[in-house]
Amino acid sequence: MGPGLIGTLLVGLSAAKALSFAWDLPLIGVDHLIAHVCANYLESDLKPPFLALLVSGGHTQLMYFNSFTEAQIVGQTIDDAAGEAYDKSGPLIGTWLSRRSGN
Repeated sequence: MGPGLIGTLLVGLSAAKALSFAWDLPLIGVDHLIAHVCANYLESDLKPPFLALLVSGGHTQLMYFNSFTEAQIVGQTIDDAAGEAYDKSGPLIGTWLSRRSGN
């Protein structure tokens, strides 16, 4: 299963390549799905090894991280049903919570 929104990805990659060339900096590719999980390192004490459930739009994967740089997919869906459920329900839950708190 590959990334979606190919046009957006191509524009972003082209911009990154141009900036890399203009500023004489290396261009480092990042797996955006693994980056979703790694974002947790910023505000937690999470350290491998751990098992992560990644539910992001068109991707649902169970991943085992045995180090900060190595991850293995344990299982994944062939459709995006779980991610789409989160995408659809997230805004509804936010609206419901703000109404309950009076905001």
